[in-house]
Order: sequence, then C-alpha cells, then structure tokens
Amino acid sequence: MYNETAQNIRINLKADCSSCFGLCCTALNIVASSDFAIDKPAGTPCSNLQKDFRCKIHTDLRNKGFKGCTVFDCLGAGQKVSQGTFKGKSWQEHPEIADKMFHVFPIMEQLYEMIAFTAEALSYNLSHSLQNRLNKQLENLQDLTDMDADGLLALDIIHCRLPVNELLLETSEYIRNELSSKVFMIKKRKQYRGIDWVGKNLKGKDLRTADLRGAYLIAADLRNSDLRGVDFIGADLRDANLNGADLSTSMFLTQMQINSAKGNDKTKLPLHIQRPFHWTS
Repeated sequence: MYNETAQNIRINLKADCSSCFGLCCTALNIVASSDFAIDKPAGTPCSNLQKDFRCKIHTDLRNKGFKGCTVFDCLGAGQKVSQGTFKGKSWQEHPEIADKMFHVFPIMEQLYEMIAFTAEALSYNLSHSLQNRLNKQLENLQDLTDMDADGLLALDIIHCRLPVNELLLETSEYIRNELSSKVFMIKKRKQYRGIDWVGKNLKGKDLRTADLRGAYLIAADLRNSDLRGVDFIGADLRDANLNGADLSTSMFLTQMQINSAKGNDKTKLPLHIQRPFHWTS
C-alpha cells in the first residue's frame, strides 16, 4: 500500500535556520580539513556565527574553506530543539541551558534521520505486515522527539537504531526485489555493500537495484550511470561525479550525501532531495 502521508513527512523534513539557535554552528565538533578551515570543539560557537545566529560568511562558505557547512543538513532537528524542546529559549539569553541544549541536538539529529528513513520506507508499496511495523516505528520515533531534554539525554540511541535498521533492511530487500523482478526484469541483483570504489570509473554503469550500503564512492565517476532502486544508506558520495546520473528512485539517499557530491541539471534526483546550489548547470 502506498502511503502519501509518509511521503509528505519525508519531503517536509527540512532545516529552517531562521527558527534555530545556530546549533550546527555551536553543538558539533569540527576538525580542520579540506571541508573546514578551522578546528572548533563541540559546544563552542563558530567564529563566523553572529549574535543573530546567522553566519557572516554564509554566501561565501565554499570560497572561505567551509565546504562542509554547505553539505550539512539536520532535516529540521535544529528548529525542533530550539522551538520545541527548549520552547524558544536561546542558549545566548539563557546560558544555563547551553550545555544541555548542545548535547540534545545531536540526539535529535539522529532521531530525525531515523524518521526520514522510516517515512521514506513507508512511501513505497509494501506488504501490510511491513507497513504496519514501520508505522508503529514511525509513531514511536515521533513520540521520542517530543520528550523533554532530560528524557532525550537518557535515551539509548543505539538501542533505538536497532529495530529501525532491521526494518529498513527488510524494506530495502522487498522493494529492490520487486523492482528487479517486475519492473526492470533483472535476473540477479548486484550486491556491493561496503565496497571500496574510491575514484573508480563507473561511467554509464547499470547499477539498478544494487546494494551500495556503506559503499566508498569518494570521487567515483558515476556520470550517466543508472542508479534507480539503489540502496544508498551510509554510502560515502563525497566528490562523486553524478552528472547525468539517474537517481530518481534511489533508496534512502540523503540531502547531505547529495550535497557532498557533484552533479548537474541532467542529474535525476528523488522528490525529497533538493538540487544543490553549487552544482553546475
């Protein structure tokens, strides 16, 4: 059964920086690298963060050495913590809550990621049994996001992930099997989980319904490749060339993965993924 509500949930999971207290610029640990020009310990505001929680080099982040900032996407966890968990109280005006807020943010971020994947799973045509279990899991995750700060800090996030991961694996197998046998007529599905394809030439390759969970695709040439029905959970797509590639029905692809890759106006993306502003035309 196709779940339109779940698809809408997935599409609407977007960061609203205007409703957030700059949590990605304060709560997270940053190590100087090709993606970040500075070292910044967790809980310390970035030197580019202004008092109004806006970045003073926002329009020039890539040129200033902060490419990683243009890749990051909290899916809306930042505004949930800022306006929901802490009811609009900022860490600037209430420094006594700063430490707690900064520790809650990465927990909420992980919950939102699980919600995104579970909602996406529910947007596919599934068996009633699988759909019912995913619905229960989605409701549970949404309830967890409404907990107070102390409740969130007490969460065993690894324990939360286990049942979600099992359901996503089952969903992936179910959908890719359906696509392979009934849509693409593929006799044998490709299994490349965790494969090291760093810098590999995969131009024009037919990878439909492949399992690329956890694959290393850094700087891989995937131009004009067919990636429909591919499971991308945990795959590293940094600087992968996706010009002209078809990812229109790729599974469990995140905005951060796409933001970290290269593409153009011929790259086909799932509905819930926005075309990065830095991609070429």
